[in-house]
Amino acid sequence: MTELTPFEIDVLDQPRALRALADAGPEAGIGDIVAGSWDRVILTGMGSSHFAGIPAWRSLTGLGMPAWSVDAGQLLDTPGLVTPDSLVIATSQSGASGEIVEYLARRADGRIPSAHLVGIAADSGSPLAAAADLFLPLHSGDEATVSTKSYLNSLAVHRQLIGSFSGEEPEAVRNDILDLASNVETVLESTRVAEIARLAIAEPGHRLAAVGKRDDAATALFAGLITKESSKVAIEGHIGGQFRHGPFELAGPGLTVFIYGAYSDDPDRSLVRLAEDLVATGSAVVLVGDARVEGAATLGQNPSSRLVGLGTGAVVAELIAIELAKANGVIPGAFAFGSKITTAL
Repeated sequence: MTELTPFEIDVLDQPRALRALADAGPEAGIGDIVAGSWDRVILTGMGSSHFAGIPAWRSLTGLGMPAWSVDAGQLLDTPGLVTPDSLVIATSQSGASGEIVEYLARRADGRIPSAHLVGIAADSGSPLAAAADLFLPLHSGDEATVSTKSYLNSLAVHRQLIGSFSGEEPEAVRNDILDLASNVETVLESTRVAEIARLAIAEPGHRLAAVGKRDDAATALFAGLITKESSKVAIEGHIGGQFRHGPFELAGPGLTVFIYGAYSDDPDRSLVRLAEDLVATGSAVVLVGDARVEGAATLGQNPSSRLVGLGTGAVVAELIAIELAKANGVIPGAFAFGSKITTAL
C-alpha cells in the first residue's frame, strides 16, 4: 500500500475538522457584529482564504447590505475603501500572510482607518487573531501543505456569520456544517478521478480550466489555485461567462474544463450550454454536480444545501489535484518554490 502524503492526510481529515468547528459553535461576539451599524462590509484575504468569502459576500448583498469583496493586496492599494464605520472581515488561514500583516500595520499607525475588524484564522496566536476586535477560530488544526481543511472550515465560519446576519437558528447552521462533514466522507469514499486526471494531461499541449458561477465561482477559483500548487499543472479558474471572453479560443482536443456547480434543476442553463459547446469542439468536460451532457463526464449529485455543494465541490477539486500530481510525476501538495505561509509582498 502506498504511503499517504501529508496533503492527502489533510484531505482525509476534513470531516473531523468540520465536526470540531460545529461542536465549538459560533463565537458569542458574532451577535454584536450583526447588531452593529456599518456603512459597508468589506470581505478580504488572499488566495483561497479570500475565495472562501465570496459566497458570504453574495449573501450579504442579497440581504441588501453594502458589501465589497476585495483581496487584501487590492485593499492595500485602495485604502480609501475603508472608513471608520466599516466592518472589515479578514480571512487568513495562517493569520500571518504578508498582505494581512501589512494591513494590520497600516491600520495600527493610521494609514488605513481603524475600522472594526473581524479576523478568521486557524492560529489563535497569529497577528490577525491578536489585532482583531473579534477573532473567529477555524478549529481546523494543523495543516501540512496546501489549504484543504482550513478552506472548508473557512466556508463554514462564513456560513455561521451569514446565519447570524440572516437570523437563522444556530442549531440549523450547526446541522448544515455536520451535513457537510457527512457528505465529504461520502465523496472521499466514492469519488475516483485518476483516469480523468491521466487523460487531462496525456496530450502534448494540454490545457486545463475550471469554471463556476455564483457561489461556485469560489470553488472554480479554489480549484485553479490548489491544482497549480499541489500538482504543478497549469490551470486557470474562471467566473461564469468570463471563459467565453477569450479563453474559449483554447477549445478543442487537449482542453479539459471542470465546471463546478452544474446542477440539473438550475434554471440558468448557461453552464450546460458551455459544456455542450465545448464538447462540440472536441474538448473534454467534467461536470461537478448532477447535470448531464452527452459526451461529458458527471461527478457528484445535487446537494442538500449551498454549503454542502461548495464543500463537496472543493473536495472533488482536491481529489483531482492529487491525481493530477501523481500523473505529472510529482508529490501531491509538496511545495517546490513557495511555502505554507506567503509572507513576501
